[in-house]
Amino acid sequence: MDTEECSLIATRYLGEGIDYDGGQLRGHFIRERTGLGTDGLIAFIGRCDVRGEALVDLEDSERGDSIVAGRMLHLIGEHFSIGLREGNLRLRLLAGMAREILDESIDRIRVNRDGDDLFVGERKLSVAICTKSSVSVVFHMGINIDPAGAPVPAIGLEELGVEPEGFARALLDRYSTECRSIEIALRKVRGVD
Repeated sequence: MDTEECSLIATRYLGEGIDYDGGQLRGHFIRERTGLGTDGLIAFIGRCDVRGEALVDLEDSERGDSIVAGRMLHLIGEHFSIGLREGNLRLRLLAGMAREILDESIDRIRVNRDGDDLFVGERKLSVAICTKSSVSVVFHMGINIDPAGAPVPAIGLEELGVEPEGFARALLDRYSTECRSIEIALRKVRGVD
């Protein structure tokens, strides 16, 4: 089977700085920024400040929480033919891949994953959420670079000695490869009775 036929996802690292306020978590944001018209995962760096109505997590919103960081690596994904359950699974897969890459590149520091969040000890390294738009499932994963202003004990890639762009590109490649592998696996089996 030609693996290019199963390349139903595009990834892109955006070199421009984009601050994240929650408004970017919407259908077709990736297309608007990149022109990509398929499932996608993009990465960019910028501040993070999500408050009030922009909080998608109902528990966070009801508590009046906020998500703040001086600089974050933001990853926004969009899939058009999956449901919210699979979207959450894909987000957890992405978090697991991020943890793997960090474990491969950091000596003597253990990164732990709890659901779709990453931690170093009790300090939070990332935030993540998955929801539905009118046309797709979308998710955001923000990985602290500089967690200045975070409302909880936090740590960032800067303190861990991880270069954000290289890390982002490795994560985009790994996610793309995994999604392509899933598509191939779906198409190479016969049904059973």
